[in-house]
Amino acid sequence: MGVTNEAQLKTQRRPVPQTVAEKYADVTLRLIEDHGDEFGPLTPEKEKSLQRKLYRNIMILISAINIILFVDKSTLGYAAILGLFEETGITKDEYNNLNTFFYVGYLAAQWPGHYLLQKLAFGKFVSTIIFLWAAIIFLHCVATKYAGLVVLRLALGAVEAVIVPAMEITIGMFFNREEQAFLQPIFWITCLGAPIPAGFISYGLLWSKSSVLPWKLFMITTGGLTLLLAIWSWFCYPNNPAEARFLTLEEKVQVIKRVHDSSQSSIEQKQFKKAQFIETMKDPVSWLFALQSFTLMYSNNLTYGQQNLLTTSLGVSSLGSTLVAAAGGGFAVLLCIVAAIALKWHPRNFAVHGLVYCIPAIAGGIGMVAIPWDRKLALLACMLLAGHTYGITYIIALGWTTSSAAGYTKKLTRNVMFMIGYSAGNLVSPQIWVPSAEPRYYGAWISMIVVAWAGTPAILFVIHFILARRNAERQKWIAEFGEEEREASRVEEYDKDGQVITRTVDIALLDLTDLENKFFIYPL
Repeated sequence: MGVTNEAQLKTQRRPVPQTVAEKYADVTLRLIEDHGDEFGPLTPEKEKSLQRKLYRNIMILISAINIILFVDKSTLGYAAILGLFEETGITKDEYNNLNTFFYVGYLAAQWPGHYLLQKLAFGKFVSTIIFLWAAIIFLHCVATKYAGLVVLRLALGAVEAVIVPAMEITIGMFFNREEQAFLQPIFWITCLGAPIPAGFISYGLLWSKSSVLPWKLFMITTGGLTLLLAIWSWFCYPNNPAEARFLTLEEKVQVIKRVHDSSQSSIEQKQFKKAQFIETMKDPVSWLFALQSFTLMYSNNLTYGQQNLLTTSLGVSSLGSTLVAAAGGGFAVLLCIVAAIALKWHPRNFAVHGLVYCIPAIAGGIGMVAIPWDRKLALLACMLLAGHTYGITYIIALGWTTSSAAGYTKKLTRNVMFMIGYSAGNLVSPQIWVPSAEPRYYGAWISMIVVAWAGTPAILFVIHFILARRNAERQKWIAEFGEEEREASRVEEYDKDGQVITRTVDIALLDLTDLENKFFIYPL
């Protein structure tokens, strides 16, 4: 009797087979079914060759997009020291509002942008977006009034809204988890290093003797670079591994298998799944990632809106402030390289990694509050320390947001929530720099220390605790089954006679969420 009950209990614990219609499966399903058995496992030499090809064709392109994106984001900050105030007659309050309006457009475009990202050809949609933002940058040159600048900042925010999630999704399509952890800081060097080219461009333009003011020449230069980038992307940005023209058939299969084996998650899916949307909204981890995005971005206007103005308030000339910005970018790049090496050696404990890069920001913020105003050099060092370290925490959290979710609709929805938090934080961030509080801005610095640089790591540790507990439960459950008892997964389709045909496939091809697929182990 006891043996019978034990057998029944073991049977009840067996994984229940998952079945989905083919249209709801991964878009790479057909390629894997048709050609997946034609090629053996990758040799170490072939894998290194494949990695190098992916680096050349994916990482170089998206890194170029990222650096131009963040140069374009900071155009207003550089325009402020290149003649924007003099020509347009805007006030400091209006300048802060222009920074806020960018993120109003950014926020409003999140959901429609992500919906189009799922429905349209991925690469062509990204390229079209880049072209539109180039056009908007050019149009800044004809805006000489506050109202015109408001419209353009709203439009620029809207067209840039989904570029960062699109690039993160692309990394997830082509690289396995171990590579993603290492590549994230390498990729985001281009974000943190954007002040270097922007600073030197500004420095050169300040020497211009043209009748056109330097801030307009800055817009023309960055707009032209963005337009060239749009042309490059149109011809080279892939939709997914199955449609990547730079890969051979064997390489397509191997890329897809590497990603599926690593993540147990789908690569791309064109159907919006209401059940995955609802699950995302009920998952507390999604809300925590959105909250930490808000708290960290609460401080973001320090780097992308106020830094040049703060530098000049410390007695540095406009010419010198462009070089200070470049130096800050160089410092951030150096830190990003350190972060990449640290993640390569220790690819776990993302919450700890995130905390490490908020500690210097806290120290810099305390220095800005406590150091006397006549200690200009010390204040300048503290400002750069605060403004160019916490960005690595953003990089780590952004990658973790996507890699800790499965199911294409769930990933997109979580990205929307993350970027809504990002937008809301950036909406508030310019407004904490109240003109009446200059030059010390005590309230801004204290609130950034508490909300952004102490609050964000605390939230990341809560996320770590939740995911670690889920992993412990899953690993205990998985340990009860042998490899041959791996969950059977099936896809259904109709043949030409209208009959349902069922085929067994790997579970990663079913586009299940992390909560549906109990074999999904969360990265920590």
